[in-house]
Amino acid sequence: MIRTVVWGTGNVGRAAIRAVDAHPGLELAAVLVSDPAKVGRDAGRLAGLGRDLGMAAVDDVGAVLDGRPGAVVYAASGDTRPDGALADVARAVAAGAVVVTPALYPLYDQRNAPPEFRDPVLAAVAEGGGSLFVSGVDPGWGNDVLPLLVSGLAATVDVIRCQEIFDYSTYEQEESVRELVGMGRPMEYEPPMLWPSVPTMVWGGQVRLMARALGAELDEIRETLERRPLESTVRTRTMGVFEAGTQGAVRFEVQGIVGGEPRIVIEHVTRIHPSCAPDWPVPPDGAGAHRVIVEGSPRIEVTVAATDEGENRSAGGNATAVGRLVGAIEWLVAAEPGLYDALDVPLRPAVGKLGRRPR
Repeated sequence: MIRTVVWGTGNVGRAAIRAVDAHPGLELAAVLVSDPAKVGRDAGRLAGLGRDLGMAAVDDVGAVLDGRPGAVVYAASGDTRPDGALADVARAVAAGAVVVTPALYPLYDQRNAPPEFRDPVLAAVAEGGGSLFVSGVDPGWGNDVLPLLVSGLAATVDVIRCQEIFDYSTYEQEESVRELVGMGRPMEYEPPMLWPSVPTMVWGGQVRLMARALGAELDEIRETLERRPLESTVRTRTMGVFEAGTQGAVRFEVQGIVGGEPRIVIEHVTRIHPSCAPDWPVPPDGAGAHRVIVEGSPRIEVTVAATDEGENRSAGGNATAVGRLVGAIEWLVAAEPGLYDALDVPLRPAVGKLGRRPR
């Protein structure tokens, strides 16, 4: 059994506790929190399991890492604190742990990551013998292993398009939705997530990963952006009111240009309400989905709609990201210490999980 720490109990951390608890090869060793109100609470209750796991959440990072866990699922946010997340991750790697996380966007394509992100991790690997694998859903399996798998079913491939189509009112992280993405803000507001070059910073690594796997040479990476205002005021269950005239929908693409044409495209269509931009792509049902379209011969389209935590699609997406990461721990523990990406780490079947109930 690999002693595994879950660091953070938000949208990703809740799913991580459940995944570790259910995994036949992992043992939950500790749960780290930063909110004083969560210290002492049982991990099972924090994860929404409806039962106790007999493990109280703690906030002493040093004591937990001094216990030399085999793995750490780093589930704290890196969106607004990338430097802090990098320091935390490097600390855990230096303690000898295998670390898996969705938090550090530049390290999804670790070979081309900026030195300020890559070098501290490599130094930590050399110091402590740990490893790091950064992945998620989008960016993550939705625009690396899934499209590459589907592309192998085609005789010819003209364009690979990866779409995330979501109603963000189901995404329970209001600061990110309003401030980073700009939903409900005036149209003259410039959301940080949509600043020029930021989408490429987040998703460009996925374009490069796909190009590398396909043996294609990229000319460049381009971005496109469209924004739409709400035509009427809407009230959401999780985040309250969004006023008419404020930003209600965003559509952007990160395009890998090959031979002068967009050949690898990651597209996001994000709404705060279904009434906004109804002419843009929509999910087949519900509040969100991930879709891969391979334009070629034959044309192939695959849509993945995951649900969790009461049929919530955003929670479902988080849970699949956690499944990819937690499912990689055993492989990473058996591999040499290092910094890995999605082309290195296989997506394993659910070995030992069929019909099994958590402990």
